[in-house]
Amino acid sequence: MKYKDQRIGIFIDIQNLYHSAKNLYGDRVNYRELIKELVGGRKLIRVIGYVVKSEDVLAETSRQKKETTAPGKARFAQQAPEAAFFEALEKAGIELRTKDLQIFPGGMKKADWDVGMAVDAIRMASFLDAIILVTGDGDFIPLVEYLKWGLGREVEVAAFGRSASAKLKEKADFFIDLEKKPKVMMKK
Repeated sequence: MKYKDQRIGIFIDIQNLYHSAKNLYGDRVNYRELIKELVGGRKLIRVIGYVVKSEDVLAETSRQKKETTAPGKARFAQQAPEAAFFEALEKAGIELRTKDLQIFPGGMKKADWDVGMAVDAIRMASFLDAIILVTGDGDFIPLVEYLKWGLGREVEVAAFGRSASAKLKEKADFFIDLEKKPKVMMKK
């Protein structure tokens, strides 16, 4: 139930949302509209987005540092597309948590924020009435259950219905199907 005095926190699994929008619709997410839609007139306390820097961004950041420290170089190199995306997220009012892509000796790559996102939601739950998880990842079911039953918080999940875990949708107090929110999508 949405109340105007309800204090909310939004936790966005950026990779999950980005890839779902791209793969299902060939579109991008309008993050400003997404936040506006989720807030729905309530009191927004915080919006945190969780992103992983790819190898391209890591290489670009390193190159930019080298170029800006070289004599006579006052400007940054052209920004990598992913770095520009991160900047756009911040301009939309999203506080970013970033993590470098982990590459292991055998070439295996690891890049997820599940634990970090869960810890932040639990840490902040004491000053929130409702927690909105923007992800379709079923790995968040234990978090939803703990926030609801352990801490007594309302939990909303927002994701694209076709790619969201059925069990996650079932466990949330409310499921917001982003497929039914046309303003959330930006056509390419």
